[in-house]
Amino acid sequence: MRAIVCRELTGPDHLRLEELTPAHPGPQQLRIRVRACGVNFADSLITRGKYQKQPAPPFVPGFEIAGEVLEVGSGVAGFAVGERVIAITPCGGYAEQVVADVTRCVHMPEAMSWAHGAAFPVVFGTSHVALAHRARLRAGEVLVVHGAAGGVGLTAVTIGRQMGATVIATASSAQKLALARTHGAHHLIDTSREDLRARIKELTDGRGADVIYDPVGGDAFAASLRSIAFEGRILIIGFASGDVPQIPANHLLVKNVDVIGLNWPAYVELNPQVMTASLQTLIDWYLCGAIQPHVSATYPLQQAVTALKQVVERKSTGKVVICTD
Repeated sequence: MRAIVCRELTGPDHLRLEELTPAHPGPQQLRIRVRACGVNFADSLITRGKYQKQPAPPFVPGFEIAGEVLEVGSGVAGFAVGERVIAITPCGGYAEQVVADVTRCVHMPEAMSWAHGAAFPVVFGTSHVALAHRARLRAGEVLVVHGAAGGVGLTAVTIGRQMGATVIATASSAQKLALARTHGAHHLIDTSREDLRARIKELTDGRGADVIYDPVGGDAFAASLRSIAFEGRILIIGFASGDVPQIPANHLLVKNVDVIGLNWPAYVELNPQVMTASLQTLIDWYLCGAIQPHVSATYPLQQAVTALKQVVERKSTGKVVICTD
């Protein structure tokens, strides 16, 4: 099989397309023909040795795939050869085949395209678990989403709207904000020309936001602390700006504020029921038309580095997907 291999932790530029021998599944595993693989900012971190659970080289990047079951390992129940699946993988997705633990797999509806299947689990799963399970977002609350046209940001806008929140989207251009509006944002803030704190206060009549979803960090987080409501919750999703903020604890004390971290992949090992229940809810919403992945670009496997750079350099909106066909 063909795969994109990382042999040194020096970033995406040194990834190479190679021929590898496919592995056979062990107990409670599936061997899957990969039809499509989602591209994530974290893919660049793992190629630099900066991911939370870092494999040693050589390895194949890629955290989420859609494909067909080719082989079933011993002890597997509920999956059969030929079935369509979505899988969350610790790595290995940038390839024509991958072996995945059955606990990381869910059935994929016939109505879902391969690209949508691969674009679905990480970004929608992250936002749904963050908003519903961690932040306990309630209908009628005000939700601010930073980086609202990005991979996770756009899904947070969609899910927030689906859960009944008033959604304020922030992004760095009018084009990105227009996309956020089509996915359900009620209000828009252009961070390239508007004061973030002042606009959030203005849009909430001075009260501030109940929940702020932050995959950006840096200045966005600093503004969030100054524009969160009493008993508000700030979700730390990531640091796309490259600036990991330091949190002054006195700000949390004064407003009774929660700052909540989310490491979504940790649920696979520590509480898989949360992840599988979340994904099933999301699939049900997809089938009834309430949510829809936004795939802005697809690339063949041999152009995986180009695809990843589009995400890392924040040139893409929504989701970028690698297709193996």
